[in-house]
Amino acid sequence: MRLYLSSFRMGDDFDRLVEAVPRGAPVAVIANAVDFIAPEDRLAYARAVFDPVEHFRSFGLGPYDLDLREYFDRSGELEKALTDTRVVWANGGNAFLLMRAMVQSGLDRILRERVAAGTLIYGGWSAGSVVAGPSLRGIELMDDPGVVVDGYVPEPFWDGLGLVDYSIVPHFQSAHAEAQAAARTVAWMTEKGLSFRALRDGEAIIA
Repeated sequence: MRLYLSSFRMGDDFDRLVEAVPRGAPVAVIANAVDFIAPEDRLAYARAVFDPVEHFRSFGLGPYDLDLREYFDRSGELEKALTDTRVVWANGGNAFLLMRAMVQSGLDRILRERVAAGTLIYGGWSAGSVVAGPSLRGIELMDDPGVVVDGYVPEPFWDGLGLVDYSIVPHFQSAHAEAQAAARTVAWMTEKGLSFRALRDGEAIIA
């Protein structure tokens, strides 16, 4: 397995990701897509609703929080920090903010190289899945590309990681607050003749 790209949270096939790595394998969990949300609100959500780090831990893996802001313009140090990591997982939020964090830290290059080499699995949900495609064009109908916080460059990056050769649209035809925006995005990509895959919540792309 190289990729596990879910529409919402861990998806219905999460056990396949768990089975693809050894028990206790280090998992870097990235939450930079929600850096625009106050830390206390993020902590309250993790405690009361869903905590990805605890979820990975409950399945016998070794998750840890990875804040990419600590590695902006320090890609060499990030590469060393990820040496033993077997899975990089990006949570949902704003895809453009997440892509900024990946580019500014150099994680985009590291992921392309290590996923291609088969030494790392990349996974994520919503924004974490969106950035795996070749482009973020059309995703501005779901996420605001102008959302930035301190330390981030103001201009959005429109190129994705290119780990798959099609765009990914999460929350399509789902009981999710972004379902209508997903439908608009699918209509726009269809009109433009773009290659894409629309995911319903629960579905995941596994490659």
